[in-house]
Amino acid sequence: MARVRYGARTEVEIGAARAASSRLPDIWSTGVVAVWESDPDAVAAVLPPPLKPTGRPLVRVNISKVDLPGYPLGAGSFAVAAAHDGVEGWYPLVMPMTHERALIGGREVFGEPKKLGEVTVERDGLVVRAALARHGIEFVEVRGAVSGALPLPEPTQKTDFYFKFLPAVDGSGFDADPVLVHCVRNEKVRKLERITGDVVLRESMYDPVADLPVRELVGITLGEKTTDQKGRVVERVSGQALLPYIHQRYDDPQQILDGPPEGST
Repeated sequence: MARVRYGARTEVEIGAARAASSRLPDIWSTGVVAVWESDPDAVAAVLPPPLKPTGRPLVRVNISKVDLPGYPLGAGSFAVAAAHDGVEGWYPLVMPMTHERALIGGREVFGEPKKLGEVTVERDGLVVRAALARHGIEFVEVRGAVSGALPLPEPTQKTDFYFKFLPAVDGSGFDADPVLVHCVRNEKVRKLERITGDVVLRESMYDPVADLPVRELVGITLGEKTTDQKGRVVERVSGQALLPYIHQRYDDPQQILDGPPEGST
């Protein structure tokens, strides 16, 4: 009988896939990072417990093109500064990806708020433009010009916070208590330039980042970097406390309450 491709994989095949993923070379991306101070009340409002604001209401957008062999990827992240249990990091609200493969792994393994979207990173001489778009709306645009080289930072660790959960089958909350994930990224930079420019936030009902306005621009950079990441579950959190924030993950939060029609398969 010909192999049934939906059938079980052998231990050898599973082991080979794990080994291949552990031998990935450094993957470099070119991207724009903009950081600004926003409204402290707005930053605090988007943080589900037990995350708390830091001493400074920072927002960061990262817009990158990733050099995956034969599989170029656009990747973005819009995040606010947050703290948990003495650790300061970032809580992403939306992470547009241009390919399903990057989206699925991040959402299902780490709980990242990834969604399919459009990512633009362009450079023409000294002029740079980067943007994130979904549903035909370019909700973030960073634009400017290169104004000089910056010294390369030492390799560093950065932490992102994610909530991993499964909505309940009966639409009543979650199948089990959600977990809070600390995702630690080791970052190396091989090129970094300063950008003189601005950040434009546009209204979108799907990605309402305009609620976190640019009060004071901290800086914009264009760089080439590589990162690896490891996540760990640090605690289970209250599903009741997280439920008011679940809409952050979905374009239409009602969809998680829509069960299949009776008798359907």
